[in-house]
Amino acid sequence: MSDIRGAPTRVSVKGRVFWYDKYRIGNTMAQRYIGPDTEALRDRLARASDLKKDADARRRDMTRLVRIMRAEGYGSTDQKTGSILSGLSKAGVFRLGGTLVGTVAFRHYEGELGVVFGFDQLAQTGDIDIGSFERLSFAIGDSVEQPLVDVFSGLKFSAAPSLERGKTWRWQQHGGETLIEFLMPAQREEGIRDLPALGVSAQALRHLDFLLEDPIPAVSLYRSGILIQIPRPERFAIHKLIVAERRQGGPDGLKARKDRAQAAFLIEALATLRPDELREAYEDATARGPRWRERIAGSLAKMPEVAARLVDL
Repeated sequence: MSDIRGAPTRVSVKGRVFWYDKYRIGNTMAQRYIGPDTEALRDRLARASDLKKDADARRRDMTRLVRIMRAEGYGSTDQKTGSILSGLSKAGVFRLGGTLVGTVAFRHYEGELGVVFGFDQLAQTGDIDIGSFERLSFAIGDSVEQPLVDVFSGLKFSAAPSLERGKTWRWQQHGGETLIEFLMPAQREEGIRDLPALGVSAQALRHLDFLLEDPIPAVSLYRSGILIQIPRPERFAIHKLIVAERRQGGPDGLKARKDRAQAAFLIEALATLRPDELREAYEDATARGPRWRERIAGSLAKMPEVAARLVDL
């Protein structure tokens, strides 16, 4: 809210209501996407002027809260990952609908669920995956404030080769193992599509719409905290059951075991903390078709204790 330059305005786009910051640049009007119309967002807009005045005090308070969470044992974000997330956040990736997925997102469920991960759960790959909806990217009519190619260049990343000319959806760090990938739900065939709001292309994958539905805000413990967006933990857990079964065999066998381990940890926690949300996510996924049920059942056959937990719901 402290970045608002002009007048917050409600705009209807394809049957949905969004808020934009409309302001004048010379003789023309410009607009920046703020977010979908919600009660929480309207409350923050009503307090926008106060939030601007209190920005310095709020930053100090955020630093204090991050320090407390670290002291209580919550995992900090390492410097490499933190600098990448900070660059993406400043460019507007999460404001414009980008959602952090994969193992980096999994680490942020400590704060969301009030649980502390062990060393095994904190082990992660070098990949940072960002998912977003194609239709949202087209609908909001806004784009990142700094081209992501410039953000990645500053972080010493370069575009990874793509089979489709002019469609870049992966960036590789120079001399490192970190890979940033952009993903989106596949409405029909899997392939490479454009995400205009983020100014990149993305790999379209099946089942990703389930994971990205109704994401939540989260804070990455780096410096004074980075506001990001992650999937709901119950959707993340069920989606991992599906992804693990898709990876079966070949070089992805190790990743499949990691997927099942993350699903098992979250399902165990959610069965106690949020059983209704977990049950609804499980029922939603199994109601989406025989292939969904087949893949979930395939993973659960290898995880009898987790299967029993879901049956108990």
